[in-house]
Amino acid sequence: MEFQNNALFWQKLDSLFFSSELVIDRPKNSVHPKYANLIYPLDYGYLKDTDRKTKGGIDVFVGSKKAKTIEHIVVAVDILNKDIEIKILWGCSEEEIKKVLLFLNQTDYQKTIIIRKGNEVPFWAES
Repeated sequence: MEFQNNALFWQKLDSLFFSSELVIDRPKNSVHPKYANLIYPLDYGYLKDTDRKTKGGIDVFVGSKKAKTIEHIVVAVDILNKDIEIKILWGCSEEEIKKVLLFLNQTDYQKTIIIRKGNEVPFWAES
């Protein structure tokens, strides 16, 4: 099956993001709480009350672009935690995206892919 990157998904993601409180709990250049060799390349936090299981939230990297929009998400597979996570990149430049990907992919236990925003309307949404 082909990947479908459509405008309606991104519209809902914007709605979720802007209706949630962003909490930055790991500022740029801070050290990971468990792994001292991991330094956060950007401000990092989560959307409060968006994950009921962990009482945490959807992860967010915050870039330096003045016009902050969501144009990318990262999907991370973590074999240590046996988990898959989505991380929002908010207002990130191409250089900042590279830094995030290098940060997230530096161990053998986690690998990621990036999904860039699409603007197609799927056939099932056409009226």
